[in-house]
Amino acid sequence: MAIGKLFIGRKVRELRLEHDATQSQFAERLGISLSYLNQIENNQRPVSAAVLLALADKYGLDIAELSTGETDRLMSALTEALGDPLFESYSPTLQELKLIAQNAPGFARALVSCHQAYRRNSEQLASLDDRLGRAAALEATPYDEVRDFFHYVDNYVQELDTMAEALAGKLGLQGGDGQPILTDYLDSQFGIRVVHGPSAMNAVRRYDPAGRVLTLNPYAPAETRTFQMAVQTAQLYASEVVESIVRQASFRSEEASEVCRIGLHNYFAGALLMPYQSFLKTARDLRHDIELLAARFGTSLEQVCHRLSTLQRPGMKGIPIFFARIDRAGNITKRHSATKLQFARFGAACPLWNAHQAFETPGRFIRQLAETPDGVRYLCLATHVSKGVGGFRTQRSSHALALGCEISYASAFVYADDLNVTDKSAFEPIGISCRICERNNCASRAVPPLRRSISVDHNVRETTPYQLS
Repeated sequence: MAIGKLFIGRKVRELRLEHDATQSQFAERLGISLSYLNQIENNQRPVSAAVLLALADKYGLDIAELSTGETDRLMSALTEALGDPLFESYSPTLQELKLIAQNAPGFARALVSCHQAYRRNSEQLASLDDRLGRAAALEATPYDEVRDFFHYVDNYVQELDTMAEALAGKLGLQGGDGQPILTDYLDSQFGIRVVHGPSAMNAVRRYDPAGRVLTLNPYAPAETRTFQMAVQTAQLYASEVVESIVRQASFRSEEASEVCRIGLHNYFAGALLMPYQSFLKTARDLRHDIELLAARFGTSLEQVCHRLSTLQRPGMKGIPIFFARIDRAGNITKRHSATKLQFARFGAACPLWNAHQAFETPGRFIRQLAETPDGVRYLCLATHVSKGVGGFRTQRSSHALALGCEISYASAFVYADDLNVTDKSAFEPIGISCRICERNNCASRAVPPLRRSISVDHNVRETTPYQLS
């Protein structure tokens, strides 16, 4: 497979400084000229294959870690932010965006954060009167902060993942029904008694620290009860590691810290029930059959999809996928992408995406071959899930789970077996969001793209009442 040019100047400079070497010493050790090293560190020239091998051999550089995933995510966020009419006088080139994302990722994130605050304020002012608009908060919501935290760590938390995997191995949690094992562990290790609650119990889980009793809803699905026991284990077993991660994240509010704790506890629970190496091997063996993986590990479809999106361990990565959970109103309540496809932060998702059709066909996996405006093609999967912990009168939540991969990885998924992935006409054109999609003549377009002007011909009516120019 051809490898694109790698501009890793910041990484090379960091590696040199870690070894307390001057540029002259470093260049001599690599067998290159001082001027070439200087150009590499300033991203004026890419690294050659020979230099990469020398860095790996002499300085332990993990070539597998030179993924452009982080750069792609930052470039996508920057492109969307700079597409705002606010920046109409500035049109950066692709090379400029790459240099910013690679050499100054902190600055790039700060710019994206500023634009997010600006957009939130603008939308608040557009929907509220002046008095409420002046009183509206300009800060990012706690959920936004935490979502960005997981996004920029690539949805993988090394300390918790390895810790959970080690505990799973110690307890013999390798799939199937984990409730008996976790029941015994919580009792023997923490003196916690696990009971099933009364029939009128509304909560999924309730823990009494004084009485050391964990009460589970008897009507919750078995996989939900097991997961909640794993969450309780996380709160007790991994509390110090969780607190350390939250402190280092430096959230702006205690609310965000609390939301992050929930996310980290859930992360540990998923890693405990689906240990990394075992889950990765099984996913490959079963060719990412979501239903079989759920049955094998005694988990829900959503838990499996979420776990697949976390397989980003250095040197042992899984297939890069995107994953999202969407409600009926089109709100994306969970999202992560290790692919070039990045979800829009503002506006609804593209209506041509098959995720929206999942609500119409519950109990089935819908497949779609799709192509985004940048020419990248994807295998997209979607299915509908419903959650509830009671009977007829209990409120139930309804979501679509969407996941997929770039088409070059489609053969690793059982869902692609009878699809003609080589036929260009089989791919449906989709976008990210109407705000930033440049496609012309889209019958499903809701609003014009931010950086395009419109013209109206009153004598002609096409798919939209205006033309893009």
